[in-house]
Amino acid sequence: MSTVDYLDLRNGQSSDADGQPLLQVEGLVKHFPIEKGILRRTVGHVRAVDGITFDVARGETLALVGESGCGKTTTGRVVLRLIEPTAGTVRFDGQDLSELSADELRKLRRRCQIIFQDPYSSLDPRWSTADIVAEGLTIHGMGDRQQRLDRVVGLLEKVGLSAEDLEKFPHQFSGGQRQRIGIARALATDPDLIVCDEAVSALDVSVQAQVLNLLRDLQVELGLSYLFITHDLNVVRYVADRVAVMYLGEIVELAETETLFTDPQHPYTKSLLSAVPVVDPDEAVGRERVHLQGEVPSPSNPPSGCRFHTRCPVAVTECAQHDPLLVSLGKNRQAAECAQYTPEAFGLEAHVEENA
Repeated sequence: MSTVDYLDLRNGQSSDADGQPLLQVEGLVKHFPIEKGILRRTVGHVRAVDGITFDVARGETLALVGESGCGKTTTGRVVLRLIEPTAGTVRFDGQDLSELSADELRKLRRRCQIIFQDPYSSLDPRWSTADIVAEGLTIHGMGDRQQRLDRVVGLLEKVGLSAEDLEKFPHQFSGGQRQRIGIARALATDPDLIVCDEAVSALDVSVQAQVLNLLRDLQVELGLSYLFITHDLNVVRYVADRVAVMYLGEIVELAETETLFTDPQHPYTKSLLSAVPVVDPDEAVGRERVHLQGEVPSPSNPPSGCRFHTRCPVAVTECAQHDPLLVSLGKNRQAAECAQYTPEAFGLEAHVEENA
Protein backbone atom coordinates (compact mmCIF):
# COMPACT_ATOMS: atom_id res chain seq x y z
CA MET A 1 0.00 0.00 0.00
CA SER A 2 1.49 3.35 -0.99
CA THR A 3 1.73 6.38 1.29
CA VAL A 4 -0.82 8.19 -0.87
CA ASP A 5 -3.31 5.34 -0.65
CA TYR A 6 -2.85 5.16 3.10
CA LEU A 7 -3.47 8.89 3.41
CA ASP A 8 -6.93 8.52 1.92
CA LEU A 9 -8.22 5.71 4.18
CA ARG A 10 -11.55 6.77 5.74
CA ASN A 11 -13.34 3.43 6.23
CA GLY A 12 -15.88 4.36 3.58
CA GLN A 13 -16.77 7.69 5.25
CA SER A 14 -17.76 10.24 2.65
CA SER A 15 -16.41 13.76 2.68
CA ASP A 16 -18.01 14.86 -0.59
CA ALA A 17 -19.19 18.42 -0.62
CA ASP A 18 -22.98 18.25 -0.46
CA GLY A 19 -23.75 21.79 0.62
CA GLN A 20 -23.98 20.83 4.28
CA PRO A 21 -21.45 22.48 6.64
CA LEU A 22 -18.87 20.08 7.99
CA LEU A 23 -19.39 21.41 11.53
CA GLN A 24 -22.67 22.80 12.88
CA VAL A 25 -22.89 24.25 16.39
CA GLU A 26 -26.30 25.32 17.70
CA GLY A 27 -27.05 26.92 21.07
CA LEU A 28 -23.85 25.56 22.64
CA VAL A 29 -23.63 26.07 26.41
CA LYS A 30 -20.90 25.13 28.86
CA HIS A 31 -21.23 26.08 32.53
CA PHE A 32 -18.65 24.99 35.11
CA PRO A 33 -19.93 24.53 38.68
CA ILE A 34 -18.41 26.56 41.51
CA GLU A 35 -18.10 24.32 44.56
CA LYS A 36 -17.36 25.32 48.14
CA GLY A 37 -17.09 23.72 51.54
CA ILE A 38 -16.24 20.25 52.72
CA LEU A 39 -19.37 18.85 51.07
CA ARG A 40 -18.47 20.56 47.78
CA ARG A 41 -21.83 22.25 47.43
CA THR A 42 -22.48 24.01 44.14
CA VAL A 43 -22.90 27.71 44.90
CA GLY A 44 -22.84 29.06 41.36
CA HIS A 45 -21.61 28.50 37.82
CA VAL A 46 -18.96 29.95 35.54
CA ARG A 47 -20.83 30.61 32.30
CA ALA A 48 -17.88 30.02 30.01
CA VAL A 49 -19.95 29.48 26.85
CA ASP A 50 -23.53 30.68 26.88
CA GLY A 51 -25.58 29.77 23.83
CA ILE A 52 -23.47 30.26 20.71
CA THR A 53 -24.29 29.17 17.16
CA PHE A 54 -21.98 28.92 14.15
CA ASP A 55 -20.86 26.54 11.42
CA VAL A 56 -17.70 25.69 9.51
CA ALA A 57 -17.86 24.76 5.85
CA ARG A 58 -15.65 22.19 4.18
CA GLY A 59 -12.28 23.72 3.35
CA GLU A 60 -13.05 26.87 5.32
CA THR A 61 -11.19 28.62 8.13
CA LEU A 62 -13.44 30.16 10.76
CA ALA A 63 -11.58 32.27 13.30
CA LEU A 64 -12.92 32.55 16.84
CA VAL A 65 -11.54 35.72 18.44
CA GLY A 66 -11.90 37.70 21.64
CA GLU A 67 -10.16 38.63 24.87
CA SER A 68 -8.68 36.04 27.20
CA GLY A 69 -11.42 34.35 29.19
CA CYS A 70 -14.19 34.92 26.65
CA GLY A 71 -14.73 31.16 26.11
CA LYS A 72 -12.81 30.52 22.88
CA THR A 73 -10.76 27.55 24.07
CA THR A 74 -13.69 26.06 25.96
CA THR A 75 -15.71 26.22 22.74
CA GLY A 76 -13.02 24.33 20.83
CA ARG A 77 -12.79 21.60 23.44
CA VAL A 78 -16.55 21.18 23.74
CA VAL A 79 -16.81 20.93 19.94
CA LEU A 80 -14.38 18.00 20.07
CA ARG A 81 -16.14 16.58 23.16
CA LEU A 82 -12.93 16.73 25.13
CA ILE A 83 -15.28 18.20 27.71
CA GLU A 84 -19.02 17.61 27.75
CA PRO A 85 -21.43 20.45 26.89
CA THR A 86 -24.06 21.64 29.35
CA ALA A 87 -26.56 22.14 26.53
CA GLY A 88 -26.75 22.66 22.79
CA THR A 89 -25.97 20.58 19.72
CA VAL A 90 -22.74 19.86 17.87
CA ARG A 91 -23.07 18.10 14.51
CA PHE A 92 -20.09 16.85 12.56
CA ASP A 93 -20.79 15.84 8.97
CA GLY A 94 -24.47 15.62 9.90
CA GLN A 95 -23.95 13.43 12.97
CA ASP A 96 -25.04 14.69 16.38
CA LEU A 97 -22.04 14.00 18.61
CA SER A 98 -24.21 13.71 21.72
CA GLU A 99 -26.00 10.71 20.21
CA LEU A 100 -22.86 8.72 19.44
CA SER A 101 -21.75 5.78 21.54
CA ALA A 102 -18.24 5.73 22.98
CA ASP A 103 -17.07 3.45 20.17
CA GLU A 104 -18.69 5.61 17.46
CA LEU A 105 -17.18 8.75 18.97
CA ARG A 106 -13.77 7.13 19.07
CA LYS A 107 -13.97 6.33 15.36
CA LEU A 108 -15.10 9.87 14.58
CA ARG A 109 -12.14 11.34 16.44
CA ARG A 110 -9.95 10.28 13.53
CA ARG A 111 -11.58 13.04 11.53
CA CYS A 112 -11.37 15.77 14.20
CA GLN A 113 -8.01 16.77 15.64
CA ILE A 114 -6.49 19.64 17.64
CA ILE A 115 -3.26 21.62 17.63
CA PHE A 116 -2.54 22.91 21.12
CA GLN A 117 -1.25 26.33 22.08
CA ASP A 118 1.91 25.36 23.92
CA PRO A 119 4.38 23.30 21.85
CA TYR A 120 6.38 22.62 25.01
CA SER A 121 3.77 21.08 27.32
CA SER A 122 1.66 19.42 24.60
CA LEU A 123 4.40 16.91 23.68
CA ASP A 124 5.36 14.07 26.01
CA PRO A 125 9.07 14.68 26.85
CA ARG A 126 9.64 10.93 27.29
CA TRP A 127 8.47 10.02 23.78
CA SER A 128 10.44 10.21 20.57
CA THR A 129 9.13 12.15 17.58
CA ALA A 130 8.16 8.88 15.88
CA ASP A 131 6.09 7.77 18.87
CA ILE A 132 4.36 11.16 19.21
CA VAL A 133 3.31 11.40 15.57
CA ALA A 134 2.33 7.72 15.33
CA GLU A 135 0.21 7.73 18.50
CA GLY A 136 -3.10 8.33 16.70
CA LEU A 137 -2.29 5.71 14.07
CA THR A 138 -1.59 3.16 16.78
CA ILE A 139 -4.73 3.97 18.78
CA HIS A 140 -6.95 3.64 15.73
CA GLY A 141 -5.17 0.57 14.36
CA MET A 142 -4.22 2.23 11.08
CA GLY A 143 -1.74 0.14 9.12
CA ASP A 144 1.02 -2.18 10.29
CA ARG A 145 4.28 -1.09 11.92
CA GLN A 146 6.11 -0.36 8.64
CA GLN A 147 3.14 1.50 7.15
CA ARG A 148 2.92 3.65 10.27
CA LEU A 149 6.63 4.42 10.07
CA ASP A 150 6.33 5.36 6.38
CA ARG A 151 3.36 7.56 7.24
CA VAL A 152 5.27 9.32 10.02
CA VAL A 153 8.27 9.99 7.76
CA GLY A 154 5.97 11.40 5.08
CA LEU A 155 4.24 13.67 7.58
CA LEU A 156 7.51 14.97 9.01
CA GLU A 157 8.71 15.85 5.52
CA LYS A 158 5.36 17.49 4.79
CA VAL A 159 5.71 19.82 7.79
CA GLY A 160 9.34 20.72 7.12
CA LEU A 161 11.21 18.14 9.21
CA SER A 162 12.92 14.94 8.11
CA ALA A 163 13.46 11.24 8.81
CA GLU A 164 16.59 12.21 10.76
CA ASP A 165 14.28 13.63 13.45
CA LEU A 166 12.45 10.36 14.12
CA GLU A 167 14.41 9.33 17.21
CA LYS A 168 14.85 12.82 18.67
CA PHE A 169 12.96 13.98 21.75
CA PRO A 170 11.01 17.24 22.20
CA HIS A 171 13.76 18.99 24.18
CA GLN A 172 16.03 18.71 21.13
CA PHE A 173 13.80 20.97 19.02
CA SER A 174 13.05 24.67 18.89
CA GLY A 175 9.54 25.98 19.63
CA GLY A 176 8.64 26.24 15.97
CA GLN A 177 9.89 22.72 15.27
CA ARG A 178 7.88 21.37 18.20
CA GLN A 179 4.74 22.97 16.82
CA ARG A 180 5.48 21.34 13.46
CA ILE A 181 5.55 18.01 15.29
CA GLY A 182 2.18 18.90 16.81
CA ILE A 183 0.84 19.65 13.34
CA ALA A 184 2.16 16.34 12.00
CA ARG A 185 0.50 14.52 14.90
CA ALA A 186 -2.82 16.25 14.10
CA LEU A 187 -2.53 15.25 10.43
CA ALA A 188 -1.65 11.60 11.13
CA THR A 189 -5.19 10.21 11.09
CA ASP A 190 -6.15 12.15 7.95
CA PRO A 191 -8.67 14.52 9.60
CA ASP A 192 -11.26 16.75 7.98
CA LEU A 193 -11.41 19.33 10.81
CA ILE A 194 -8.57 20.69 12.94
CA VAL A 195 -9.11 22.97 15.92
CA CYS A 196 -6.10 25.31 16.11
CA ASP A 197 -6.10 26.53 19.70
CA GLU A 198 -3.79 29.57 19.71
CA ALA A 199 -1.52 27.47 17.52
CA VAL A 200 1.05 30.23 16.89
CA SER A 201 0.70 32.54 19.91
CA ALA A 202 3.65 30.97 21.78
CA LEU A 203 6.02 31.37 18.80
CA ASP A 204 8.30 34.19 17.68
CA VAL A 205 6.82 36.42 15.00
CA SER A 206 9.10 35.14 12.23
CA VAL A 207 8.29 31.54 13.15
CA GLN A 208 4.57 32.38 13.32
CA ALA A 209 4.66 33.37 9.65
CA GLN A 210 6.29 30.08 8.68
CA VAL A 211 3.77 28.00 10.61
CA LEU A 212 0.81 30.00 9.26
CA ASN A 213 2.05 29.51 5.70
CA LEU A 214 2.41 25.80 6.40
CA LEU A 215 -1.17 25.58 7.72
CA ARG A 216 -2.51 27.39 4.65
CA ASP A 217 -0.58 25.14 2.27
CA LEU A 218 -1.81 22.03 4.06
CA GLN A 219 -5.38 23.28 3.91
CA VAL A 220 -5.20 23.69 0.13
CA GLU A 221 -3.42 20.37 -0.38
CA LEU A 222 -5.57 18.25 1.94
CA GLY A 223 -8.90 20.10 1.89
CA LEU A 224 -8.84 20.76 5.63
CA SER A 225 -11.29 22.86 7.64
CA TYR A 226 -9.95 24.92 10.53
CA LEU A 227 -11.59 26.33 13.63
CA PHE A 228 -8.85 28.85 14.37
CA ILE A 229 -8.92 30.13 17.94
CA THR A 230 -6.80 33.22 18.55
CA HIS A 231 -6.65 36.70 20.06
CA ASP A 232 -4.27 38.04 17.36
CA LEU A 233 -6.33 39.91 14.77
CA ASN A 234 -3.40 40.35 12.39
CA VAL A 235 -3.18 36.55 12.21
CA VAL A 236 -6.96 36.35 11.70
CA ARG A 237 -6.87 38.66 8.69
CA TYR A 238 -4.19 36.50 7.10
CA VAL A 239 -5.69 33.04 7.58
CA ALA A 240 -9.47 33.28 8.08
CA ASP A 241 -12.36 33.21 5.63
CA ARG A 242 -14.86 34.28 8.30
CA VAL A 243 -14.57 35.61 11.83
CA ALA A 244 -16.75 35.09 14.91
CA VAL A 245 -16.12 37.64 17.68
CA MET A 246 -16.78 36.42 21.23
CA TYR A 247 -17.33 38.43 24.39
CA LEU A 248 -17.99 36.86 27.79
CA GLY A 249 -19.27 33.55 26.41
CA GLU A 250 -21.40 34.94 23.57
CA ILE A 251 -20.84 35.70 19.88
CA VAL A 252 -21.41 39.39 19.21
CA GLU A 253 -20.56 39.50 15.50
CA LEU A 254 -19.91 37.02 12.69
CA ALA A 255 -18.90 38.09 9.20
CA GLU A 256 -16.53 37.48 6.30
CA THR A 257 -13.03 38.57 7.23
CA GLU A 258 -12.56 41.59 4.99
CA THR A 259 -16.09 42.80 5.69
CA LEU A 260 -15.44 42.62 9.42
CA PHE A 261 -12.13 44.46 9.19
CA THR A 262 -13.31 47.20 6.86
CA ASP A 263 -16.83 47.73 8.23
CA PRO A 264 -17.21 46.46 11.81
CA GLN A 265 -20.68 46.91 13.29
CA HIS A 266 -20.76 45.87 16.94
CA PRO A 267 -19.09 48.33 19.37
CA TYR A 268 -16.95 45.54 20.84
CA THR A 269 -15.65 44.56 17.39
CA LYS A 270 -14.79 48.19 16.73
CA SER A 271 -12.86 48.42 19.98
CA LEU A 272 -10.88 45.25 19.20
CA LEU A 273 -9.95 46.40 15.71
CA SER A 274 -8.98 49.87 16.89
CA ALA A 275 -6.33 48.29 19.12
CA VAL A 276 -4.62 46.36 16.30
CA PRO A 277 -1.16 47.80 15.53
CA VAL A 278 -0.69 49.00 11.94
CA VAL A 279 2.58 49.05 10.01
CA ASP A 280 1.46 51.27 7.14
CA PRO A 281 1.03 54.90 8.34
CA ASP A 282 -1.62 55.45 5.67
CA GLU A 283 -3.85 52.90 7.38
CA ALA A 284 -3.73 54.93 10.59
CA VAL A 285 -5.07 58.09 8.93
CA GLY A 286 -8.55 58.86 10.24
CA ARG A 287 -8.48 55.85 12.52
CA GLU A 288 -10.19 56.40 15.86
CA ARG A 289 -8.94 54.58 18.94
CA VAL A 290 -11.82 53.19 21.03
CA HIS A 291 -10.90 53.15 24.73
CA LEU A 292 -12.91 50.78 26.91
CA GLN A 293 -13.57 51.56 30.55
CA GLY A 294 -13.32 49.09 33.42
CA GLU A 295 -12.54 45.39 33.48
CA VAL A 296 -14.18 42.39 31.84
CA PRO A 297 -17.00 41.24 34.18
CA SER A 298 -16.79 37.84 35.82
CA PRO A 299 -18.32 34.99 33.77
CA SER A 300 -19.76 33.68 37.04
CA ASN A 301 -21.84 36.85 37.39
CA PRO A 302 -22.30 38.43 33.94
CA PRO A 303 -24.19 41.71 33.57
CA SER A 304 -27.87 41.76 32.68
CA GLY A 305 -28.92 42.62 29.16
CA CYS A 306 -26.06 43.15 26.74
CA ARG A 307 -22.95 41.81 28.49
CA PHE A 308 -20.82 44.51 26.92
CA HIS A 309 -22.88 47.45 28.15
CA THR A 310 -20.77 47.97 31.30
CA ARG A 311 -17.77 48.89 29.11
CA CYS A 312 -19.47 50.10 25.95
CA PRO A 313 -18.79 53.77 25.05
CA VAL A 314 -22.16 54.12 23.29
CA ALA A 315 -24.41 52.18 25.68
CA VAL A 316 -27.85 53.54 26.60
CA THR A 317 -30.05 52.66 29.56
CA GLU A 318 -32.02 50.07 27.62
CA CYS A 319 -28.85 48.06 26.89
CA ALA A 320 -28.88 46.76 30.47
CA GLN A 321 -32.48 45.60 30.08
CA HIS A 322 -32.48 44.05 26.60
CA ASP A 323 -30.99 40.57 26.10
CA PRO A 324 -29.63 40.79 22.54
CA LEU A 325 -29.99 38.07 19.93
CA LEU A 326 -27.89 37.54 16.81
CA VAL A 327 -29.65 39.15 13.85
CA SER A 328 -28.82 39.25 10.16
CA LEU A 329 -27.38 42.52 8.90
CA GLY A 330 -27.12 41.32 5.30
CA LYS A 331 -23.90 40.67 3.37
CA ASN A 332 -23.54 37.23 4.98
CA ARG A 333 -23.20 38.90 8.37
CA GLN A 334 -24.73 38.50 11.81
CA ALA A 335 -24.35 40.65 14.88
CA ALA A 336 -25.88 40.92 18.32
CA GLU A 337 -28.75 43.39 18.46
CA CYS A 338 -27.46 46.83 19.36
CA ALA A 339 -29.06 50.24 19.84
CA GLN A 340 -26.55 51.54 17.27
CA TYR A 341 -27.91 49.56 14.30
CA THR A 342 -31.07 47.68 15.38
CA PRO A 343 -32.92 50.35 17.40
CA GLU A 344 -36.34 48.85 16.68
CA ALA A 345 -35.48 45.93 18.97
CA PHE A 346 -34.99 48.43 21.80
CA GLY A 347 -37.87 50.76 20.93
CA LEU A 348 -35.30 53.52 20.46
CA GLU A 349 -36.14 54.95 17.03
CA ALA A 350 -36.67 58.46 18.30
CA HIS A 351 -33.72 58.28 20.71
CA VAL A 352 -31.30 57.22 17.97
CA GLU A 353 -32.56 59.89 15.56
CA GLU A 354 -32.09 62.60 18.17
CA ASN A 355 -28.52 61.47 18.83
CA ALA A 356 -27.54 60.69 15.25
